[in-house]
Amino acid sequence: MIPDPNSITPPADTRLAEDDPDKTQPPLSALRFDTPQELFQGMPQLAQLTQNRPRPEEDGLAFLMRLRASTTPEDAVTFSAFAAKPKMAIWWGYECLRMATQELGAEDRRIMELVATWTTYPDNENRFRAARAALFAPVRSPAVFLGLAVTWSGGPIAPNDPAQVPDHRAPRAINSAVLSCLSGAPLMERPIHLARFIDLAAPLFRSF
Repeated sequence: MIPDPNSITPPADTRLAEDDPDKTQPPLSALRFDTPQELFQGMPQLAQLTQNRPRPEEDGLAFLMRLRASTTPEDAVTFSAFAAKPKMAIWWGYECLRMATQELGAEDRRIMELVATWTTYPDNENRFRAARAALFAPVRSPAVFLGLAVTWSGGPIAPNDPAQVPDHRAPRAINSAVLSCLSGAPLMERPIHLARFIDLAAPLFRSF
């Protein structure tokens, strides 16, 4: 299951909550932007990978469901990979791969374990471990793409390299992980897996 955003994203100001326990806190969101239109404007790389565009004032869940019913439902995967904040998007990708992959080799199992560890303990040390495994993997499998997403999720790419990675790199890797996992499934099973991937993504578009 995709984790509750409350368990991974603290309120903006916990001190205010302590000072005034009766004060209503705003709902937390798993999304980078409030609306799909803002996402397409803020991350123009998304438009290069999708055929459909959001309508004015269309919210994320409505757009996701429209993509699902479109002639290119794979756009729903790409939209989800870009729409969610990195940690939530990577956890969603992890769950998609875990659900659809029948058997993993030893190297892919190791990388999936490193990804899962980072989603639970998202510090730089765990990110660097995933980065080392993914960057030096001989084959770019779905698991390796997910490890690269962890690598590019934020912060320096290596302890001795302070360069920041562009925001679109992680979602592109997540998108590649999920879509390559889908393409590797037997043809008759792909629509079933795709529907399940979108079902897993839907909770990301609700505030908690």
